[in-house]
Amino acid sequence: MKWQIPVAECQALALPFENNRGTTPSRRDKPMNGQMMQQPLLISSLLRHAERHHGEQQVVSRRVEGDIHRYSYRDLAARARRLAKALAALGVGQGARVGTIAWNGYRHLELYYAVSGSGAVLHTLNPRLHADQLVWIADHAEDQVLCFDKGFLPLVEAVASRLASVRHFVLMTDREHMPAQTAIPKLLCYEDLIDGQDDRFEWPEFDENQASSLCYTSGTTGHPKGVLYSHRSTVLHSYASALPDALKLSARDTILPVVPMFHVNAWGLPYSACMVGAKLVFPGPGLDGTSLYELFEAEGVTLSAGVPTVWQGLLAHVQSQELRFSTMNRTIIGGSACPPAMMETFEDRYGVQVIHAWGMTELSPVGTVCTLKGEQLAWPKSRRRAIQAKQGRSVFGIDMKIVDEQGEALPWDGQSAGELLVRGPWVVERYLKGEKSPLVMHGGQGWFPTGDVATIDAQGFMNITDRSKDVIKSGGEWIGSIDLENIAMAHPAVAMAACIAARHPRWDERPLLVVTRKPGAQLGRDELLAFYEGKIAKWWTPDDVVFVDAIPLGATGKVLKNQLREQFQDQLVGRA
Repeated sequence: MKWQIPVAECQALALPFENNRGTTPSRRDKPMNGQMMQQPLLISSLLRHAERHHGEQQVVSRRVEGDIHRYSYRDLAARARRLAKALAALGVGQGARVGTIAWNGYRHLELYYAVSGSGAVLHTLNPRLHADQLVWIADHAEDQVLCFDKGFLPLVEAVASRLASVRHFVLMTDREHMPAQTAIPKLLCYEDLIDGQDDRFEWPEFDENQASSLCYTSGTTGHPKGVLYSHRSTVLHSYASALPDALKLSARDTILPVVPMFHVNAWGLPYSACMVGAKLVFPGPGLDGTSLYELFEAEGVTLSAGVPTVWQGLLAHVQSQELRFSTMNRTIIGGSACPPAMMETFEDRYGVQVIHAWGMTELSPVGTVCTLKGEQLAWPKSRRRAIQAKQGRSVFGIDMKIVDEQGEALPWDGQSAGELLVRGPWVVERYLKGEKSPLVMHGGQGWFPTGDVATIDAQGFMNITDRSKDVIKSGGEWIGSIDLENIAMAHPAVAMAACIAARHPRWDERPLLVVTRKPGAQLGRDELLAFYEGKIAKWWTPDDVVFVDAIPLGATGKVLKNQLREQFQDQLVGRA
């Protein structure tokens, strides 16, 4: 017997049905939409959730003034509403840019939510940049208000008269710590602005694609480019980064972002922490090993995040004092490749899991995270570590591929190296003010060219072998500088190492090591080069070593290889 279901019921159930001719209607029939609520993905919703469901959770900050400040998410939400009203009273409207020059702290967090939540655009400026760059970036962004920590008062005083669009300068402190005299006319006090308002304020609703925040790339050549994030991209990025196979964030965590809030929004942690209700601990300007360790232990930090140069200082302090971590169980390392020796120290000596991650300003920033798959957990340590040294798998939302010089897709075999292309809902489509679109068309889709050279293995683990501008081409063959740096960093006498391409009369380019020794260590050229034996192909071995007192670092802690190339690119000229 053939059951007959009325057409109307088939349509309601989205089931196929037969017409009176015994055939199924065409697929060209009008598609059916879901019947779910439409609520925009807004940054204010993260704070509203934290206030309602994790209102008692703490936010702890080491203040610029020197003391420890603590309050709750409920307090954060109330003060953010008051700040939003204060900004509106200053004439900050929808789309207006509000600049910040500040360390990681509760006042900076309030600006994150008050500015974006009210419909304006938060613009975090990097105080480590040269003054001329800061002026150019603030003018390019057309910042109307500039909020800054007291420690940056001399910097802002020096550039204030050159900032064409800034109408209000706000010192992020209370009345007691305001300067008696300043070169900035009508300098406003942050706490006075908040004290002048109540917290009766409703976060507005608007299109989720509206701009929320602005960060500039840390390019070493030419002017930096503005990457303008949306509310939608930020909330989706927060969802993805909190996933178990990403950063595995929860309300049981105590998160201390060492990565500055002016560096790609502290990798999104101020947003994802509110999303999951985690305790937040901010270190302020104290990023030395001693200060960080004290906060880790006093506040029960379980997760931290930062670049390798910061962790070198922390590990040096812990090792010299024979200390242990009592609560911290994992650390996110990004910004540049994590040396395998650092990973081994964290995990084998201190029981701290290293989560290797990769991203860019243009990716909000998280693109991949290196967490092992189930079957890999049972592998021998050496095999696991080989995987963990890679930058990891795409988080949901990010797609990636590698292509050769002709733009042809390369296989995921862990050997074929090509330029890494990515796409996703939190990947930049174009830069601020219509600057040249970074996207390239490939396979009928727009893909962002990262400038990284990478391999991808059969299980989807991506490994950065170099920046396209940093690769070494010796006699027509590629040599990966990151591999050579990691080996050098494993030597017990090496503090930091960078490998660059130096000109060579026969091979066009050859690898040159630039190294800083650890304090008091004795290490010579031949001893270090001998350390490479058996670890790489012999022809990959660097031709020479240059020992220096310091390796130049950029504003985000990355090695400035362009400066090293300018200084040492002729080191091998004249050699056969």
